[in-house]
Amino acid sequence: MPGPIQSLSRAAAIMRLLAGGERRLGLSEVAAALDLAKGTAHGILRTLQQEGFVEQDPESGKYQLGAELLRLGQSYLDVHELRARALVWADDLARATGEQVYLGVLHQQGVLIVHHVFRPDDSRQVLEVGSMQPLHSTALGKVLLAYDPVARGELHGADLKAYTSRTLTDPAGLDAECALTRERGWAGAVEETWEGVASAAALIQDRRRNPVGAVCISGAVERICEAGFVRPELVASVRDAGRSISRDLGAARF
Repeated sequence: MPGPIQSLSRAAAIMRLLAGGERRLGLSEVAAALDLAKGTAHGILRTLQQEGFVEQDPESGKYQLGAELLRLGQSYLDVHELRARALVWADDLARATGEQVYLGVLHQQGVLIVHHVFRPDDSRQVLEVGSMQPLHSTALGKVLLAYDPVARGELHGADLKAYTSRTLTDPAGLDAECALTRERGWAGAVEETWEGVASAAALIQDRRRNPVGAVCISGAVERICEAGFVRPELVASVRDAGRSISRDLGAARF
């Protein structure tokens, strides 16, 4: 059996790298992150750009994922039952809380964002459908870790990255956080991945009561939190959304 084609593997690695960041990356950053020669990285980026999978900012010269990749991904997401069932509830949650809403599912060692509702104001926002979030430092990830054994298995033996000073990186601390999540029925993350950002998430189950995803709100700490804790009314809204989506998927009341 023939082996993998190196250029395609490198192109896939570049797209994963661009999907995982919050900012555009320059040629040198891409090459250094993937241990590629600048010429090699530049050639792959130019090809991806020509095909619409990557876009280059004309002012900074830095790269980000392109619209063509989102269009192709949308063909999968449109038939994804979880996303289809959650559309109305996610919109309602954004309107009720005034914050952006994410729907995420387990994917390898992270959370894949399959739906994103913008915060209902006039601020400039970037669509994050198709991006990845960490399992151990986000509200979405913590919910999946607490209820899905497969998610926990993905992190077994992994070195957990500290994104901020508040990130949980030791297994014992993460176990305690998962136990707390199961006890209260929701997960929170306050400046654990991004400074100044807080979130709250609830589980989504299918008709067999299997964990199939999570829904969360995310926004500035000063709006989400009060006295350092997620505001109770926001937690209630997120939990209601999780239960509503689960019921639409056939889960019994919980």
